[in-house]
Amino acid sequence: MTGKGRELADMMERRKVDILCVQKTRWKGSKARSIGAGFKLFYYGVDSKRNGVGVVLKEEFVRNVLEVKRVSDRVMSLKLEIEGVMLNVVSGYAPQVGCELEEKERFWSELDEVMESIPTGERVVIGADFNGHVGEGNTGDEEVMGKFGVKERNLEGQMVVDFAKRMDMGVVNTYFQKREEHRVTYKSGVKSTQVDYILCRRGNLKEISDCKVVVGESVARQHRMVVCRMTLMVCKKKRSKIEIEKKTKWWKLKKEECCEEFRQKLRQALGGQVVLPDDWETTAEVIRETGRKVLGVSSGRRKEDKETWWWNEEVQDSIQRKRLAKKKWDMDRTEENRQEYKELQRRVKREVSKAKQKAYDELHTRLDTREGEKDLYRLARQRD
Repeated sequence: MTGKGRELADMMERRKVDILCVQKTRWKGSKARSIGAGFKLFYYGVDSKRNGVGVVLKEEFVRNVLEVKRVSDRVMSLKLEIEGVMLNVVSGYAPQVGCELEEKERFWSELDEVMESIPTGERVVIGADFNGHVGEGNTGDEEVMGKFGVKERNLEGQMVVDFAKRMDMGVVNTYFQKREEHRVTYKSGVKSTQVDYILCRRGNLKEISDCKVVVGESVARQHRMVVCRMTLMVCKKKRSKIEIEKKTKWWKLKKEECCEEFRQKLRQALGGQVVLPDDWETTAEVIRETGRKVLGVSSGRRKEDKETWWWNEEVQDSIQRKRLAKKKWDMDRTEENRQEYKELQRRVKREVSKAKQKAYDELHTRLDTREGEKDLYRLARQRD
């Protein structure tokens, strides 16, 4: 995830994805941060070199979050209330095949605990890299999966199926017939398989109309995004429009000319009195109204993305070319296409580094302005 937040947000916006579970974030800490384009990432990690999980939400759903459970750097969940419906989104990252059995058992125990803490009447969607193959076909397991997996089942895949049976869930990917290229979630060289799955309660499978793998994106080098279309059956309720409050620019009183003008206008508004009247409510309203007229008010518009204030068109253009090169290499795996994709990966890193440096240089020249101070304070908070 490091350095790819805005690229991920752009992909979600382009693909019309509202909620995304991410793994291997490799960000230390337990925070929520804007990643640009109107998306926010809730994440948890204990080591910047391994593991880490997160859930990305479209900004309009952030106010619906009721609870965030950061269980470990392999399991976390968010509870949202959407028009009266409780939706629990769980992000998981299972240990790889070669890891110790104890570590694998700890992961499944944590996932079990999360599921057991969720009331049976609430929706649950799990998006996870399970590092296992449930396999093609569903003989004997018809109640929890469809026929459309990939290749043979392994021990880790059996753990996924056992978990689904234990929790009365369905492995969503396997219910939709797609050509193999749109079922493969992991591709590295000649190796291709299915290890990333979406699970939901069996009783809510009817709310999912499609599930497929998205090819041609370059945010993740080897993994592919699994997308499902889910329509929650909710009671229709008119949503009230939320407006961002406009605020008086009281900070302008630090300027002598503004302060003097405010003093004069306030005196006029109070009828020339030097001593304030006893009725505080009346006085306060006069002060507020004078402030609005003399100092002005904020626009009330949404603030710009905090995390990607350095973003520019050159970076966006380079990422677009990298994405097209990845798509080209996926379709025709020649050495020439691979080298082109690798070169564009390096170019994107250079463009990002250059854009950040340019933004920092501009910030340095603005340090003695109020906007520069605000930018510096914001950056300091991001690094807490």
